[in-house]
Amino acid sequence: MKNEVKIHEVDPSLNNRRSFLKLSGLTLVSAGLVLAGCSDNNDDNDMQDNTLPGIKNGVFDLGSGDFGVLTYAYALEQLEADFYTKVVNASSFNATFNPIERQVLTDLYHHEVIHRDFFKAALTGALPDPSTQLLPSLAFNYGSLNFNSRTEVLATAKALEDTGVAAYNGAGKLIKSPDYLLLAGKIVSVEARHASAIRSLINPNSKDFAGDDIVSVSTGLDVAKDPSKILPIAGGFITTKFTAKYLP
Repeated sequence: MKNEVKIHEVDPSLNNRRSFLKLSGLTLVSAGLVLAGCSDNNDDNDMQDNTLPGIKNGVFDLGSGDFGVLTYAYALEQLEADFYTKVVNASSFNATFNPIERQVLTDLYHHEVIHRDFFKAALTGALPDPSTQLLPSLAFNYGSLNFNSRTEVLATAKALEDTGVAAYNGAGKLIKSPDYLLLAGKIVSVEARHASAIRSLINPNSKDFAGDDIVSVSTGLDVAKDPSKILPIAGGFITTKFTAKYLP
């Protein structure tokens, strides 16, 4: 299934940025991931920390360690890219949203497609055997969601963006490579901007862009959730079966 749909002629500068992200990210991620996947240490705990993604008992598992975290992120980015692809291609997109909203949603569409393609390219170049260890393209079902409804689309976008930020925040502690942690920090900062933008579209000129439900009043920190808390939420939209037995 092809998730990306060209909605119009893409700005050449966007294609340049996309190519740069793929190539620079592939170079950055490859070196560390190969090392993570080829450890000679036979300690059981170390092996548990470096379980490769792939088929386990007939079902794809995300694995653990840096491979597992990046594959987990790839799954979430597939979901967000697919959602915004459907949003911008809905039959009444132009009629449902005003010009500012259309620009925001189209920008988010481009960002998420870049994120998805980045993780796919990076993991393809880094996994020892991507033919069996790369998470396949996932299938999605949004139930009764009406993509021609402004209220429903923005509410779902809010849920996905808030969940995405919490997912990256929660996965940070699982990342061992400083390079990957830096990469995750850059991406989560973009996802947080997405969440803020959607919240501002829903409730303009309010403090909701950094509401108390996502930023703790006492610590000033955003919400962080482990994969075990995130995947049941994302799984409500993902129909492709996979497991995450080695992620907390």
